[in-house]
Amino acid sequence: MASNNVKKSVGTISLISLGAGGTIGSGWIYTNSQFFHEYGAGGEIFGLALAMLVAILASLSFAELSTMFTRSGGEIVYGYIAFKKPGAVFAAWTLLGGYLSALGFYVTASSLLISQIIPAIAIGPAYTFAGVKVHYLELVIGIGITFIIFVINYLGASLTGRIQSLLVIGLVVLGAILVAVGFGKGSLHNFWPAFTNNQAPLPSMIRFILPAMTFMTGWEAIATMAEEAKMPARKIGLIVVASIVLAGGYYILVLLSSAFIWPWQATAKLQMGTIDAFTAAGFPILGTIALIISALGLLTSFLNLFSASSRLILSLARGHMLPKSLAVIHPRYGTPTNALWVVLALILSIGWLGKGALVYFLDMGGFLIALAWAFSALCLLKIRQRYPQLTGGFRNKYLLLPMLGGLASLGIALITVFPGTSYSLIWPYEYVLLFAWIILGIFSYTWGRKIPVTATDLLGNEIMQDLKTHDVKNSLNHELK
Repeated sequence: MASNNVKKSVGTISLISLGAGGTIGSGWIYTNSQFFHEYGAGGEIFGLALAMLVAILASLSFAELSTMFTRSGGEIVYGYIAFKKPGAVFAAWTLLGGYLSALGFYVTASSLLISQIIPAIAIGPAYTFAGVKVHYLELVIGIGITFIIFVINYLGASLTGRIQSLLVIGLVVLGAILVAVGFGKGSLHNFWPAFTNNQAPLPSMIRFILPAMTFMTGWEAIATMAEEAKMPARKIGLIVVASIVLAGGYYILVLLSSAFIWPWQATAKLQMGTIDAFTAAGFPILGTIALIISALGLLTSFLNLFSASSRLILSLARGHMLPKSLAVIHPRYGTPTNALWVVLALILSIGWLGKGALVYFLDMGGFLIALAWAFSALCLLKIRQRYPQLTGGFRNKYLLLPMLGGLASLGIALITVFPGTSYSLIWPYEYVLLFAWIILGIFSYTWGRKIPVTATDLLGNEIMQDLKTHDVKNSLNHELK
C-alpha cells in the first residue's frame, strides 16, 4: 500500500553531489566563446565570481529555513508558513517555472552534445521551430535520455544520489585534468590583460552577472529534498552554502584554465569555447574531455531538477493545492511516483520545441529563479518576526547578509523585465511567455482559492508542533488550518 512519507535515503555525499552537481550545468563550457567576445575573459570569470557571491548571500535564507523545516517542497513550505496559501503558490510558480524551463531545454540539448561526437545524429529528416532545425533522430535520443532520468528518479532518491555522486566524481576528475594542464602548460599572458580596450572592466563584470545567474541555480534542490536527507538538520544548511562554493569554484578554475592554455581573444572567435581552446592549443584529447564534462554537467542538472520538480508537486498535493493523488509515495522506492509522471509529461510537452524556442524559456526561467531567491529572504524575515525563538541548527547571526542576497536577486529580476535595455528579456517572445506564465499562475490560484489547505498534511506533525510551541502571537490554530 502506498504511503505519504518519503524515505530518508540521501546521505551527505549524495546531497552535496545533488547540490553542487545540479548547479554545474553544461552550456558554460562552450558558450565562453560568445561571452569572452562580449565581456572579455575577465568580464565572464570575475562576473561569475560576483554572481557566486550573490548566490551565497541568497542561499543563507535557504540554509537557515531548510534546517528549521526539513520538509519536501522547500520554499513552498516556507512560503506557506510566512504568507499562507498565496506564499506557497508564489514559491511554486517561481521555482517550477524556472526548473521546467531548464528541463525542457535538456531534452534536445542532450542529443545535441552527442552529435558533436557522432555527427550523423544531426542529419536526416528534421523540422524547424523558431528558426532552428530539430532532427527527428536527435529528438528521439533526447526523449530516450529523458526517460532514463525519469526511471532513475522513480527507483529512489538513494539511487539518484549514488548516480549523481558518480557523475560528480567524473566531473571533478576530468575538470582537475583540464585545470592541471591549463595552468601547467598555459601562460598568464594568454589571460592578461583580461579585457580589450573597448571592454570597461567593471561594467563588463556587472553585465555578466545576469547570464551567470542561470549558471548558479540548482542548489535550491537541497532544501526541496531536505525531508529525504539522513543527517542532522544543521548539516543541510551547511551543504546548501558549500554546494555553491564548490560549483562556483569549479566554474572559475576550468574557465581560467581555458584562458591560460590559449589566448582568450582567439577563443572568442571559436565556436565551442573551452572545447575548441584546448584542441587549438594542441590537446585534442582534452578538448574531448571538455565535451564530456559538458555532457556530465547536463546529466547532473537533469537529475537534480527532475527530482526537485517532483518534490515541489508533492508538496502542493500534500496541501491539497493539487490533486491528492500526486502526493502518493511508492511503498518500496519511497518516491512521489505520480508527481514524477507529471514532471515527465510537462518536460516532453515543451521539449520537442528545440533549442531555438527553449532559449526563451531559459531566459524567463532565470528571471523566475531570481524572484524565488528574493522571496526566500522575505520568508526568512517574516518567520523570524513571528517565531523568533525557533531555530534549526543553522542560524544567521545577522539578517543583513541574507537580506542583501534577497535585494540583489530582486534587483536582477527587475532589471531583466525592464524593457529597452541590454539586460531585458527578448521582445516580444520572452515577454509573451512570461505573461502567459503569469496568467496561468493567477488562474491556478483563483481556481484553487476556495479549496482549503490542510496545514498538517503540508507541513507535517513535527513542524506543526514546533510552530505552535514558538508562536509569539498564539494565533496559529486560527491561521494555519
